[in-house]
Amino acid sequence: MRGTLIFAGSSCPALTGKICENLGMAPADAELTQFSNGETSVRILTSVREKDVFVVQSGSPKINDTIMELLIMISACKGGSANKITAVLPYFPYSRQSKKKSHRGAITARMLANLLGVAGVKHVVTVDLHASQMQGFFKCPVDNLHAEPLIARWIRHNVPNWKEAVVVSKNAGGTKRVTSLADALKLNFGIVTTDKKRGGGSNNMTASMIMNHLDGIEHQPLLDSLGSDQVRSNPSVHENGTAPTENGQARAPSRTIADAQGSPRRANGPSSRTSSNPRPQMARRPATPSQSSVIDEMDEDAEHDGLEYNDQRAHEVIHGRLVQGHIVPDDFPSPATSAADTSLPEEDPMTMSHASSFFTSQPHALGGSGDAASSDEEDEILKNPKIEHMITLVGDVKGRTVFIVDDMIDKPGSWIAAAETVVKRGFAKKVYIIATHAVFGADCLEQLEACDCIHAIVVTNSYPIREEQARNAKKLVVLDLSFLLAEAIRRNHYGESMSPLFQHIVD
Repeated sequence: MRGTLIFAGSSCPALTGKICENLGMAPADAELTQFSNGETSVRILTSVREKDVFVVQSGSPKINDTIMELLIMISACKGGSANKITAVLPYFPYSRQSKKKSHRGAITARMLANLLGVAGVKHVVTVDLHASQMQGFFKCPVDNLHAEPLIARWIRHNVPNWKEAVVVSKNAGGTKRVTSLADALKLNFGIVTTDKKRGGGSNNMTASMIMNHLDGIEHQPLLDSLGSDQVRSNPSVHENGTAPTENGQARAPSRTIADAQGSPRRANGPSSRTSSNPRPQMARRPATPSQSSVIDEMDEDAEHDGLEYNDQRAHEVIHGRLVQGHIVPDDFPSPATSAADTSLPEEDPMTMSHASSFFTSQPHALGGSGDAASSDEEDEILKNPKIEHMITLVGDVKGRTVFIVDDMIDKPGSWIAAAETVVKRGFAKKVYIIATHAVFGADCLEQLEACDCIHAIVVTNSYPIREEQARNAKKLVVLDLSFLLAEAIRRNHYGESMSPLFQHIVD
């Protein structure tokens, strides 16, 4: 490509070399050194005047040096009268710090975006941001590419009987990413959630009350809490609280997760599976006309979205005990301290307020959030020997291959816990853990290799992996992003659409 220069940062020279090879050009010359006191020095050894410059830099174990080097390279090219400077960041540093986690916390990802803008960046190309909303931090265009098409293609070509597999999220915050891959492969999905074990007494009573409320699969408990002045009148409804269809029959359940019979994740009407052993139904009063109106309005909203929903509990919910990050038998002695012991006294009437936390995950940032905790936070909690956790698997994985998916692998604790749960409790056949960014902090890769429940570790080369680590890892599979990034650079230079890079190609 004429008028284009690609510079390689010190973090990923091998990836940059592959990108340039795919484009039929060589990396531009630059001298990257450090003074004795650790200061970074950059010299651009070729003319960049009126050129389209791309600087490729990813994360590394020395992340702060890597960032400073990137900023200085961009500033040097700007001072050399480059026409346009694009930062290509396969792994965006500080992406996990995209929100305040305390009242005096910093939004570090936004600060880095501001630094890139001040240095002279006019465009950013990255892969699988930890939170896609981070694109709003930049004042320049951002192309957030996805490794999902590449991962889906590898699954289709390398996993036997992949059509019977289940895609599983290891925490509540990763469900969007998991359902996207499940939709692309037309697979069922499941969720693994971890929660601190609650003690007895009033907490258990509160939980029991809530679950009894959920076991009543009709709308009556909700309607009882509404006043007549909040609803409008409506003539007819079934005695059990469900709205009738046109032929007078009640609608069947319509949403399942990882159905054991292999039915689609989304189904409408009577075609979806119902439980062969229905639970005894609680006695209910006939719905009043005002309550019927609420039911009809809820059904109209569901029909407007093209789906029908109800509040019936999932067919497959499996619980397990987690101590120090590993599944233990039911007769395993409990730790000295439970999570309930660290909260309020058992007889404190304020414990009833814990009912709200039974439904939602604990917030990890100011204002609450559905995002999952970072790997560091998850590992610190799971490894605490004094606290027992309850881990829950929603979905049927028995005898199936399982893909546990997230955006990065940093610490091994949550991955091993999820893998042991689906194998030892869910009786899955094989487990593949899949992520875009292979950060592999400390001895993470070694621990994942030693886990008997993990069959393969599938990552990309967005983050540099040490050669000795890759050489000794028998389960590690590394997918190459160089073709994706090379095509993104080519399309960026010629002003072509990036949309084809997000499409799944079935071959």
